[in-house]
Amino acid sequence: MELKQYETLALETPEPHILVVRLNRPQVSNALNTQMGRDLHAVWSSLIAEPGEVRCVVFAAAGEKAFCGGGDLKERNGMTDAAWRHQHEIFERAYWTQIDCPIPIIAAVSGHAYAGGLEMVLASDFAYGVSAARFALTEVTIGIMPGAGGTQTLPRIVGERRAKEIILTGRPFTAEQACEWGILNRVVETREELWEAVMETARTIARNAPLSVRQAKRSMHYGLQMDIRTALRFEVECYNQLVGTEDRREGIASFNEKRKPVFKGR
Repeated sequence: MELKQYETLALETPEPHILVVRLNRPQVSNALNTQMGRDLHAVWSSLIAEPGEVRCVVFAAAGEKAFCGGGDLKERNGMTDAAWRHQHEIFERAYWTQIDCPIPIIAAVSGHAYAGGLEMVLASDFAYGVSAARFALTEVTIGIMPGAGGTQTLPRIVGERRAKEIILTGRPFTAEQACEWGILNRVVETREELWEAVMETARTIARNAPLSVRQAKRSMHYGLQMDIRTALRFEVECYNQLVGTEDRREGIASFNEKRKPVFKGR
């Protein structure tokens, strides 16, 4: 995958097979503006179309204070209804494409994640965060509601009753609570510890057979939207796609030859 330049994002590959996508508007708490919506949609779309050598994505943010403070309300000030809806269509496409991305996405939450920022975390496959981070879906406090997946992703993670309390009050909650409720998988104290933990997990995923990882993610993602019998059939269809791959043969050969496998994604 070619690392393109984006106005609101910074991309890097610190290690083979690992892509870091970093929100890069730290001067405004990485607030989501129209251009960031376009940039995120472009990045996730490129990973769907041509993942190349990328096997895991770390979704991070620049700056010391915030992961993402939500939508850029200064940009939205004075918008016409038509302009608001047009902008939100861009945001919808960005989030939906993130959810559909076949490559695992780990959110590294180094600061506060409010409103659309929390929805980015929820749209990731899982997330680690620092203990100082705070979270909220605050939309009902300013006359709107979560519209980038929050009313659907949050209940699926924390349960309906907890999600209703979070969304209908708009109250912030802590990283420890986010971990207890399943929004975060792990909480660490410092940004340095966060980066070490996220990269360790990303390396582990990247060492595994990439087609297997993608098919397993696909099976879980779509299977959870089906009844159990249909989902079990879908799992087998995903499984069977791997039987004829070089990586399947390499995995079995490496086990019997007592060596580490060399997976090529084919």
